[in-house]
Formats: sequence, structure tokens, C-alpha cells
Amino acid sequence: MNKIPYKQYCWSLGTTSFRTKNFNKTIEQQLMLLYDFWNLPENENKYWEGNNKLQSDYYDFMHKNDFITGEAANKPKDAREKTSGLVDIGLIDEQRKLTEAGLALLSLSKIGNFETDNFLQIDKDSFLYLKQLLKTSNNINGEIVRPFIILLYLLSKFDELSLDEYAYLLPLCTSADYTEQIVNGIKAHRAGKVTIDEIIISRLMKMENYQSALKRFLENKVTEDLLCEIGINRKSRNYDKPYFSLYKNLYEVYVGGNLSKLEDVYNATKEVNIGIWWRNYLFNTTSIKAINKNPQKCKNKTIFDNAKAEKDFKVAFFELMHLFKAKATLSDYLDLNRRYIKITNVVLFEDNAVKLDIVPKYFFKPIIDKLYEDAYKASKMLFKNVELEDICRALVFNEKAIVNGVNTEFATKYKTLNDVKYIVARKRYDRLKILIDNKFTDDNLLILLDYFKERKDKEIYQMVTDSADIPTIFEYILGIIWYKISERTGKILDYMKLSLDADLLPKTHAAGGEADIVYEYEKTKYYPKHSLLLEATLADSTNQRRMEMEPVSRHLGQHLLNTGNLKSYCVFATTFLHMNVVSDFRMRKDNYYYDSKDPSKFIQGMKIIPLETDDLKNIIIKNKKYKELYGVFENLHNQQLAPYEWRKKLVNIIAN
Repeated sequence: MNKIPYKQYCWSLGTTSFRTKNFNKTIEQQLMLLYDFWNLPENENKYWEGNNKLQSDYYDFMHKNDFITGEAANKPKDAREKTSGLVDIGLIDEQRKLTEAGLALLSLSKIGNFETDNFLQIDKDSFLYLKQLLKTSNNINGEIVRPFIILLYLLSKFDELSLDEYAYLLPLCTSADYTEQIVNGIKAHRAGKVTIDEIIISRLMKMENYQSALKRFLENKVTEDLLCEIGINRKSRNYDKPYFSLYKNLYEVYVGGNLSKLEDVYNATKEVNIGIWWRNYLFNTTSIKAINKNPQKCKNKTIFDNAKAEKDFKVAFFELMHLFKAKATLSDYLDLNRRYIKITNVVLFEDNAVKLDIVPKYFFKPIIDKLYEDAYKASKMLFKNVELEDICRALVFNEKAIVNGVNTEFATKYKTLNDVKYIVARKRYDRLKILIDNKFTDDNLLILLDYFKERKDKEIYQMVTDSADIPTIFEYILGIIWYKISERTGKILDYMKLSLDADLLPKTHAAGGEADIVYEYEKTKYYPKHSLLLEATLADSTNQRRMEMEPVSRHLGQHLLNTGNLKSYCVFATTFLHMNVVSDFRMRKDNYYYDSKDPSKFIQGMKIIPLETDDLKNIIIKNKKYKELYGVFENLHNQQLAPYEWRKKLVNIIAN
């Protein structure tokens, strides 16, 4: 009997071995490491491919530079996997040498200036990633597909995709025919005619190998070997052996009518690699006792209910077997695909929907048909750092088309792209409001502050994002807290000196950046016109004094010298305050600060208010607003108290 071949049915961006936190930062660090590695004299004229010794050396080089921890059992393999994702998007070639595009990104990273300089109004690095993803392709069973262009095509058809459509249907678009099948499937799904599961099954059954597998399944007696054969497993056939027990017990229940076998069905799913998908489909409980006591009550409605004949049962089993395999694979790819798509900063993932940001939407919409012509062709410029129009002639900036599209959607009368910035900014703040209301409620902020104090990094990543490191997230959360304390006034998105993705969540770069948030306040009856520098650190008691005192006073001192507004001051926030740090900050009240370049320029005295996360919690709990806090800080600053007593008084006022 001929073996039924495995064939790819979906695309993915990158590889699951390159799924990593701090995505932007990790890519930039990897490029730096590879650049330095190839510049070592001992690696001159060496080749990567087939050179296990060199690959092992690179693994050790990564380890030496603290890029990885632990010890891999297979160093060459790990080195290949750690770099393969960069090959896929053209930043390095197969020999792991930096390409023209990779060198361009490395240059940006070293400078550390990622601010926008393009008509799409996205960061410089995001613009480069966008160009790379427009060129990136997958080879699916000998046929080429460019995933990002496919995404743009579907978004042009539907304006937005649900997260389920994005996860389970979009990657199934591997050819022009399959793409049209999925487009029609989404239309039918939204009309209530089919389910997403039915679309997936229909898509798989268009493939010759699945048709052959079903035919063989129907024509033969079910054995363990047969199930391994029709399972079409990409790796070892042995993975599918547990399906035999599942099949037998399900047959007993639904064809034989023996409900007492439901407990055996449940236990059989536990032996299947992706058994959770079967359990969630078949049962409404996870309790074996409940299933044993009342099996009928614990059974969900399924396609097996109408499959009383053996043939119908076989078809149902076959379809579910491959449906759950496909959904498990697609679920595994979801995170990876989303990471690559997000680094372009043109796609929004919010409210369980995926859509283009405003300006990119009306840049791509008029030219999508022309761009789609390249969707199934490999780009010859993947490794090059080229202009958009070099990738496709249609990718030419058309200001009028963008402005007209925005005017049509928002009933505005803008004349230039510069005018459009106002609606873009307004919509960003609308999204920020929703983000705060849903994700950063007072209750969630209180939880996060405890997590920072206890350094529960995993939980922080889950609640916020894993695209940034913990110190960056702490600074971001401080900015959000202060925005709420300031009653959501002021341009916090401009004040935060952080890189944010399209969903307004922080991301970290290898080069780092300014650490302070400069909050600008206009004159009110509660306070004068001034700036507030927000400084955040997670430094512990052993290194806080050395690390933080000098930078804080330097940042504030230079700001006061540059602006001349001596009403400005600094709030220093941390999880733990060393009393000597408090003391040193209080000493700055009367000390002179000189311009390092021109000692004739100086200021006398600066105001630094040190706060712990517990103080921030009390501010949130007591619902204290900035119009009150400013007076508290100013009054306390002017009091002549010893640092310890001063700090106690500050804590007491905030807590009451």
C-alpha cells in the first residue's frame, strides 16, 4: 500500500523555533551578534552551510554574549534555529551573512532613532520590516505565496478579519484558487451559512492527499496501522497510534449506542497528542465522575449524533481528526504570524479584530489588485534594501487617494496628508481610551504594581505584552497611571519616550532610548505651567543608589537648564526606595547644578519626589488627582524636614 504523502496546507511567517519575547530587540541583537561573529579573524572565508563546527562556535558566541542561557544538546541545530527566522524575511542570507536589508536595520538599531520619516507615519524600523514582509514568500508544495500580500488582499475585501478568521482561514490561502475559496467561505460564514470548522474541512478536502486518505479509510477495515496511514502525520506515524483506541470507543458510543463507553472515550482523548480539542468538542465537563454518573448529560451535540451508519461515522471521524490537527497547527502559528505582522506597525489587533491602520488602509486599498498580481511570485529583491515602488510599481505614494479615502470614511474635508495627521492622532487617543478602559483598569493597575514589586515577570507579560522587557513595561505603566491621575489630559503618547506598536503597547529595541517621560502641564488654578519628568526604575536595594541618583538629577538638571522653567520637577518611581537615595534627592533642594559644557550656566535647587509602587497604589485607591498632588508635592518640597521624617510625612499624606 502506497504511503499517503504529507503536504502543506498553510503558510507561516518565520519558524516556531524563532518565537521569542522582545521580538524587535531580539532581531536587532541577533543582527549585531552575527555582524560581530563574521568580523572575527578566525571566521574569515568560512561557510555556514554544512559546517557544524562553525555553527557550534556561533552558539557559544551567543552564549558568551548572554543572548542565550543554558546548554543545548545540539548546538549546531540550535544555532540554525535561532537564525532561520531572519533568513525567511531577508535580513540574513542562507550563509547567515547580513544582507543589504539586514545592514540597514542594524544601522538603524545602532543609531537608536526609530522615529517616523515616511508617509505611512510608522517608525523607521517598521517601514523597513513592511518592505521586507511585502517581499517575503513561502514555498508551499512547490508553489509560491506571499503571506503579507494575502493579508492585505483579504483586508481589502472585508475591511477587517475576526481573530478566528485571521488565525484559521487566512493561512489557508496558499494559491489563487484556495484564496478565492477562503474569500467565499468568509462571506458564507458571515451570512450564517457555514462555520469556520466547515470552511477548514472543505479546504483540506480540496487536496488530493486528503481525498486519497478518506477513500482508503472508507475502503478498509480500521486498524491501528490504517489510522497511522490516514493520519498524514508530518513526522512519525507513531504519533497517531492513540487514535485507534479513540476510534473504537467512539464507535461503541455512537454506532453501538453504548453510552457507558463515554468514560473510555474521555480517557482515550488523553492519549492523543491534541486530545484537548477532542475533549472540548465531545464533553461539557472535565469530571470523569460526572461522565460516569450521567454520560448523556455530559455529552455535547456533535456530528457523530447523525452518524449511525459505519460509513457516515468514518467520514465524521476522519474530518474531525484532520480538523483538530489543522486547528492545533494554525493555533500554534497564530502567535508567530501575529509577531511578524505587528512589527510592520500598519496592522491593528484589537477588540478581537484585525485591520489596517488609517493611512496604510487607504494607501493599499486603491492598489491592491495590482499588488495582488505578485502574491504568488517570489521576489528577487528579498535581500535588497529597496524603495516601495521597486517591490511593486503600484506601491507609489498617492497623497490624493489617501486623503480622499480618509475623507470618505470620516466625513472630513482634509486637503493634505499633513491634515490627516489630526484624525490619525484623534483615533489613536480613542483607541488609548478603549485600551485603558479594558486592559488598564484601576484594579488591573494595582495587580500590575504588585507584580512589579514581586517581579512576577511571566504574569506581567501576560497582562501587558511580551514585546517589551520588564523595565520598559514598568515605565509604560507609570505613564498610563500618570495619564489617569492627570484625568486623561495631555498628549501622553507624545510624552512617553517609548516605541509603541500599532496597538499602543510598548516594544523594546536593542539600543534602548530615553528613559524619562516628560509630561507637559499648562497653567491652571491648581499649578503653573511646567514640565514633569517621570523616571522609573526597577533597580533593587543593592544598586539603586549607584544607578539612579546621578541620571535622575542629570536629566532634570539639563531639562531645567534647557527650558529655563524652574517650576518643572521630577517624580522618581520605583518598587523599593533606599533611604539614602531619598536623602540624596532631598539634598538637591538647595544644591547647585552646572551645565557640563558651560560651567557659567547653572541652576540652584531642584525638586525630586521619590515614590514607591505602594505610594502609586494608594494614589489609585484614594483616587487622588494631579491637581491635588501638585500642591502636596510642592508644600512638602519646601518643608525643612530630615529625609526620613520627610518621607514618612509624604507616605502618610498619600495614604490618607
